[in-house]
Amino acid sequence: ARPPAPPTPAPLTMLASAFFHRAARPSPAGALLLARLTHAHSLPAAPASSQHPRLRHLHSHAHAHSPAPPHFSQMHGTTILAVRKNGAVAVVGDGQVSMGDIVIKHNTRKVRRIGAKGEIVAGFAGATADAFTLLERLEAKIEEYPTQLLRACVSLAKDWRMDKYLRRLDALLIVCDRTHLLTITGQGDVLDTEDGVVGIGSGGSFAVAAARALVAADAAAGCGAEGRWGMSAEEV
Repeated sequence: ARPPAPPTPAPLTMLASAFFHRAARPSPAGALLLARLTHAHSLPAAPASSQHPRLRHLHSHAHAHSPAPPHFSQMHGTTILAVRKNGAVAVVGDGQVSMGDIVIKHNTRKVRRIGAKGEIVAGFAGATADAFTLLERLEAKIEEYPTQLLRACVSLAKDWRMDKYLRRLDALLIVCDRTHLLTITGQGDVLDTEDGVVGIGSGGSFAVAAARALVAADAAAGCGAEGRWGMSAEEV
């Protein structure tokens, strides 16, 4: 019986083979290219169904962890800073809103007064819709516990952590009045500051470091020229 004919090489492989056969001593790079072309033609890629289970798992794992498209409802570059000093509290924040990598607004109010008389100040960082949803929930809790801000924040943190819909909200809150300066997270945490300075957002840590340095320098300088103990919370 006549042996089966060898497979016909691809045109690109034939061209490369003819070219390298004409050369007396092909270069190492040319020999490597010819080997790669021949290997690519003679060994087609195996279908996904015939791959090893471990390879299929790695392939699906890589697709599952590929970078997601930008989230167009988040506030990036947010900095919210709160300082308590000399019996007063000051809360400041930037106004930038970004959609992906594009800044679309610079005058957003991320610090708001809430409560019946506006005696409570809240600042937020995170996804826009999520932050406003949490502020509405916080206002409802304050109406339920009108003179107990700490209890209202703890109740909100419980709902935020345990409710299957609220736990998906991606935001952080700073809430303060004349007595408390609290940070509320989606993990069920209600944190009170120990030194009167707290910040949230991507720039919060830098703002906190700068504010603490100013407070420490002001305390080391002693009493100011106007007879008061250094800078106020607003000046910091």
